[in-house]
Amino acid sequence: MRLFIREHTLLIVVQAVQMLIILSIFWLDGYRDIKLFFYAFFLNTLFLGCYLTYYYLSRRNLYKRLSQPLESLEESIQRTDDSPVSIAFDQVLHHQFALYQSQLEAGEKEQQEHRRFMDQWVHQMKTPLSVIELTAQTLDEPESSNIREETERMKTGLNTILYMARLKTIEQDFHIKPVNLSNLVDEVNGENKRFYIRNKVYPKLEVEKEGVTVETDEKWLYFIIFQLINNAVKYSSNISNRIVISIYESGKEAVLEIKDFGIGIPKADKRRVFDPFFTGENGRKYRESTGMGLYLAKETLDKLGHQIEMQSEVGKGTTFRIFFSETQNLTRL
Repeated sequence: MRLFIREHTLLIVVQAVQMLIILSIFWLDGYRDIKLFFYAFFLNTLFLGCYLTYYYLSRRNLYKRLSQPLESLEESIQRTDDSPVSIAFDQVLHHQFALYQSQLEAGEKEQQEHRRFMDQWVHQMKTPLSVIELTAQTLDEPESSNIREETERMKTGLNTILYMARLKTIEQDFHIKPVNLSNLVDEVNGENKRFYIRNKVYPKLEVEKEGVTVETDEKWLYFIIFQLINNAVKYSSNISNRIVISIYESGKEAVLEIKDFGIGIPKADKRRVFDPFFTGENGRKYRESTGMGLYLAKETLDKLGHQIEMQSEVGKGTTFRIFFSETQNLTRL
């Protein structure tokens, strides 16, 4: 109704001015019958009101659609009414919807091709890295350790790129099943043995209750734990020689906690640690930071229905906790 009134405000004003001008002409010409003037004004107002009422009722659905935002794209192709303006409006929306659909399909096809290329490229790069790693084993120290260290960094970077490319279709990649948290942490620790030794930072696993499992995707959770441990070790190197990985239950939730005693996160950076490509003050000191690890972890956990929280204090360290809503005990299975 408000849109209709705004659209016809000028017409109402013009009609009122026109009526006043006509009556003024008669008044100045000496014809001053007040009753006739009021009668003419009444008829003019009546005809204008009837016209506006008919116009509004015949296009009520159109004004309603224009006044309310669309809740879904399918609403844009619904029929309005049979008035010529409404039919033309519906045709414009149909053409716009078809154009949007074609552009969306083209964009999705381009994204799929890009993801396919990234997957192939990452897997192709892993083969020469494995060859380099095998070759390094035949070399003497410290050349062998230096080469393996660099290849591990490259592998970590390639995995980050691979998971980032899959993030848009993450739900299609999920395989939810019971996962034993302590076993998964042991796998990550085994993969990081040389990384721990090289940085002289060693993990301590504290399990409050054996056999705790959660419903999650093992592959993605492995990647998240790997990222959190990698950060904990990296920002503890030369400051502390340990990190603590704890698994316990809080109420009906299982909790995986990764705690380091490193440099900590500045207060100004805490709100943005999960933003994409944000490296912060620590990231500028440690140039290896890409700013994508925590972003991918947060996005993935949100999709999986898990929660993550962070506590940090400069000079004392950082703690990340992952909360799993559903837990089971392997001893009962």
